Amino acid sequence: MINPLAKELNEVLSGSVVDALMSDMGQRLYFPNGIIAQGGEAAKDATLANGTIGMAVANGTPIELESYKKLMPTLGPRETVAYAKTAGNPDVRNLWKEKILEKNPDLKGKKISTPILVPGLTAVLSYVCDLFVGENKPLLAADPSWDNYELIASARRNAEFHQFKCFENGKFNIPGIEAAMKADAEKYGSVRIILNFPQNPSGYSPTKAEAKELCRIVKEIAESGKQVLVLSDDAYFGLNYEDDIEPQSLFAYMADLHENVLAIKADGPTKEDFAWGFRTGFITFASKGLTDAQISALTTKFMAAIRSSVSCSSTVSQSLVLKALADEEHNKQKVELRAMLKRRYDAVRAFLNTHTSKVLEPLPFNSGYFMSFNVKTGNAEEIRKKLLAEKGIGIIQIDANTLRVAFSSIDEDKIEKVYSEIYNVAESM
Repeated sequence: MINPLAKELNEVLSGSVVDALMSDMGQRLYFPNGIIAQGGEAAKDATLANGTIGMAVANGTPIELESYKKLMPTLGPRETVAYAKTAGNPDVRNLWKEKILEKNPDLKGKKISTPILVPGLTAVLSYVCDLFVGENKPLLAADPSWDNYELIASARRNAEFHQFKCFENGKFNIPGIEAAMKADAEKYGSVRIILNFPQNPSGYSPTKAEAKELCRIVKEIAESGKQVLVLSDDAYFGLNYEDDIEPQSLFAYMADLHENVLAIKADGPTKEDFAWGFRTGFITFASKGLTDAQISALTTKFMAAIRSSVSCSSTVSQSLVLKALADEEHNKQKVELRAMLKRRYDAVRAFLNTHTSKVLEPLPFNSGYFMSFNVKTGNAEEIRKKLLAEKGIGIIQIDANTLRVAFSSIDEDKIEKVYSEIYNVAESM
């Protein structure tokens, strides 16, 4: 049975692309008029005493242990130990929206939601799947891809997990992507696809020409009357090492591509700003023709997913991100660290340009943290184990034929040695 509050949200969304794409769980989600909602009202009007939120407060300020306070001397208790709002600190959300617009100039003049703050980019993917993926609503992703995609779609949401071959004949496989999307559109009447660039595990980002082709495919499917959810997993956004890479997120182009396209952007400071353990991610969405009321209703659905799982994200992380983004040195420091990653990329590229292997074939890569090998003969797991046991080198086996190397975590002066050992071990198998 659907709660009356969920019915109200569904009525607002009725007839929209969101309505057409929503899962059964998405239909059921609502934000209760309970503790959080009533606490919000009290925060405005309870002038004598506010006995709504389960925090210990003295003289209107959350109590903070000195053992915590001394570790965070520049932050006040409301920035550390107090509960955060369900959708995140409004100042952080608005500032992140400004940053998205700065980094994606093609979004100028387009209506996008205010980013919703969640505990990490994995949470973005999980909540998007909660709302839009399920039985007869499969998720489509690249092959190879990050293993968490299948775990979230299949194990959590009981959905089919479909894949398209990411590369063919040493090139980004546009025809394969198009065929897979059109097959899903024909069979299910809609498409739900993750486009992850720079890609994990391959470290590939599309060229400007390839990005245009992806937009063409999505628009053609939308124009045929099918709905398309395009989730841009931008975890590694901006870490580009070649000049011909499309510099903007695909979200910038999908945001108003067609009324049948729902664009969602997953991003955050995790990889972009080298803040892995902060677990701070953002959900931003857009679709041509969505009204303000519908954007608000979908935001509330996401808030319901957050409230019913983790309740809210870490206050400390949000406070640190807010202050760091406002720091004049922030971007300069990012540039320096990105230059370090570029040097590591160049060192890997130099090795691969001067070495060949009968066993290992590098997949195309030009960005991000990783590069991967296709194992042409033998077994990827056996190579991984031998490297670890005999050489003390750890890499990841993605599947039976794919090995991933995170050059982001290998010091530049070790790259020649590490890759030499990878080749030597593979050839000895």
